[in-house]
Amino acid sequence: MNFRALLFLLAVGLVPLAAQPGGAQTPAPVTEPGKAADRIAALSKVLMIGPVIEVMRAEGIAYGAEMEDEMFPGRGGAGWQAVVALIYDTQAMQDRFQAAFAAALAGSAEVEAITAFFGSDLGQRVLTLEIEARRAMLDPAVEEAANLAFAEMEAADDLRLDGLRAFVETNDLIESNVMGALNASLAFYQGMAEVGAFQDAMPEDQMLADVWAQEADVRTETVDWLFPYLALAYKPLSDAELAAYQAFSDSPAGQAVNAALFAGFDAVFVTVSRDLGRAAARQMQGQEL
Repeated sequence: MNFRALLFLLAVGLVPLAAQPGGAQTPAPVTEPGKAADRIAALSKVLMIGPVIEVMRAEGIAYGAEMEDEMFPGRGGAGWQAVVALIYDTQAMQDRFQAAFAAALAGSAEVEAITAFFGSDLGQRVLTLEIEARRAMLDPAVEEAANLAFAEMEAADDLRLDGLRAFVETNDLIESNVMGALNASLAFYQGMAEVGAFQDAMPEDQMLADVWAQEADVRTETVDWLFPYLALAYKPLSDAELAAYQAFSDSPAGQAVNAALFAGFDAVFVTVSRDLGRAAARQMQGQEL
């Protein structure tokens, strides 16, 4: 099973964004629970989570077509497309994200600082660049051009490479995305098994073994997608702006929001993957979707 597109959905869903001038973080004041929830909901809007999930839905619809071609070519049709569209329901995805994101930031003293920086001119610009690049890479021609451009950067030993590598390391983008993709892969197997897709019952340890067997390929695909994407997204930024972004990523606020974002998107795609596994199994068995 090719989980490449699922990996793309997890890869760089969003990462921390603006720099904090002055260095020190100011603890947030004690806030009533209801107000804390409002603050985190407002942060999600500042982070443009809605538009990000809309792009993820477009990626998911494309992935559904790939699944049909690979697993049951020509037998999905409009019914399969409708099921995939339902699984990638934007409101449901946003609700799942919000619940996990809020839980990860519960009690954090960083929410106000994060909101202020992500709401800055630089922050909003970076978010827009990330979303535009991700949407553009839905086009295979754009993705290929991004790959070629990054290969040229490597051949020329472009100084921007050091900044991109530092950014990836600080935000743990490779390891976190690999783990997220493997979790999604396991959920897909579990979904298929629930519907009886395998001739013989597949025990959990066999599923885990099969998933871990994908780890090297997933890691390679993560790196191969991630760096061209980042180079494309951040090309309009000056070196100073990218350095500012990096400085924030190193801060406690940057680390807190990065972890919360991964928690939110992992929650979305474990559920999506399990639902896709169930739907794919039913389609393969000729059941009514």
